[in-house]
Order: sequence, then structure tokens, then C-alpha cells
Amino acid sequence: MSIVNAKEIMVEAAKGKYAVGAFNITDLVQMEGVVDAAISKKSPLIIQTSVKPSKFLGVDVLVAIYRTIAASAPIPICLHLDHCTEVEHCKKCADAGYTNIMIDASKQTYEENIRQTKEVVDYCHKIGNISVEGELGTVSGVEDQIKVSEDETQLANPKQAVEFVERTGLDIFAPAIGTAHGVYKTKNPKVDFERLGIINEMLNGKTIKTPLVVHGGTGLPEDYIKKLIAMGGAKVNVSTELKRTMIDAEYEYIAAHREEYDPGKVDEAVRASIRTAVGHWIDILGSAGKA
Repeated sequence: MSIVNAKEIMVEAAKGKYAVGAFNITDLVQMEGVVDAAISKKSPLIIQTSVKPSKFLGVDVLVAIYRTIAASAPIPICLHLDHCTEVEHCKKCADAGYTNIMIDASKQTYEENIRQTKEVVDYCHKIGNISVEGELGTVSGVEDQIKVSEDETQLANPKQAVEFVERTGLDIFAPAIGTAHGVYKTKNPKVDFERLGIINEMLNGKTIKTPLVVHGGTGLPEDYIKKLIAMGGAKVNVSTELKRTMIDAEYEYIAAHREEYDPGKVDEAVRASIRTAVGHWIDILGSAGKA
């Protein structure tokens, strides 16, 4: 029960009008903090790694840590590969034990996006209990060194979104609606809520078949998040905030204890800060008590 794919918990989220937090981690301490928060809140959880950490730390290492932690956790937990543009690395992570894979071919032509996405979908479905996420349109900002400028951003076309999902066999879908990776430059970013709602109605109007993903959660106002969930967002990605939380916690602890050389205490400071940040997000997303 503890080890699940993303679609399993997102279908329930979509039905219940809440969202599951998908939190990017870059090391064991962050992963522990994220899991601790989800357990304390009794919330389903998606742990995300971007491509760069998966290569630096090692796919097999990350999966081993995930399975060890998830095996004893009293909540459902998914391990998700985020924004992977390489089909072969998607397959490698699926083989190793990731339970959700995002193939991001959104910067390719429409037909090439379909081809690559379907290849990953077919591969993961053949292996077994692995769901797949794809993206149509492009999300601006920077994620794992992948840069997309605002003038390159293209919002997802609703009719094309339905065709994209049908032709690829996707399990969960990330339509570009104006959200961005990194930090928003304005307090009121322009997000196309209506577009998300239309796509959700077209895909999931009668029954939840393909739950929707919202990228770029960091910095969005709370009322934006609530509205995105009401429009069908069942997974909200949070990455930049956790990176900042980790680095700030390390800096603040070391600065305050400059004569102390105890890495364990630094780790605990980071873990506590991550727990607090993730717990706050779980409350906003409405997933507390849903595990």
C-alpha cells in the first residue's frame, strides 16, 4: 500500500477536490523531512527528483532509499521523475523502480512530443505499476537547468490536449496554463484558470481518467492554488521553495554555531525546516487526513 504510482492517489484527489503535493528533493535529508511531514499530516505523497539529482546521486540509490522509507510508512508514497527530456533515462528510472515518470517532450514538435511520450508510456505500462506524465505547451522559468523564456511559453490548446492524451495513452497530464518554474516576478502572475477547467471537463467530465498536474507551485498565492485545485489540479509541484528552505536552514544554523562541527545537527535543522514547509503546503492543498 505504501508504494504507489501517481495516478492511484491523484484519482482520489481529483474526486475529493484536493491535490497531492509533489515535492522535489535533492538528498536523503530532504526526503526524510518531506516524508516526516506527510506522515504527521496523514497525507498521500509524491516525492520528486529532477533529472540532475537522479544522475548525480544515482537512480538505484534513490530508489533504494525511497523503497526503504516507503515500506514502513503508513501513507501511500510515489517516487516521480520530473521533467525528463531523455527517453532512455525515463526507461532507466522505470527499470530501477520509480513509480511515476514524466517525459517532457513539450519543446519538440507536436508529433514528436506524441511519439516520444507514447514510447515512454508503452514502455512503463509494459513493466507494470508505473504511471506516466506528459506535458503539452511549455512552462516558463528554469527547472533542473532547463530554461524556457516567457516569450517562448505556449499555453496548451484544449482540443489538442484531448487528442494528445488519447494518442499517447497518458496517465496524468500537465497542460501549460501560465504557471512558471522558479520564482514569480509579480505577486499576481497571469494564470489561465479557465483553460485548466476546460481541459479538465473535456478529459474528466464524466469520470476521472487523466488527472491534471500544476507545475510551478512555489510563489503562487494561496487563493490561486485553491482555484487551480477547484479547476481540476490534482498534483501541485513544489521545487524551488524546498531548495531555498534547505540552503537557508543550513546557512542559518552554521552561522549561529560557527564553532560547532556536528553535521548531524545541521541535517536536523534542515529536516525540521523542510517538515515545516511541506506541512504548510499539505494544509493548503487539502490533502491532510486523506491517506
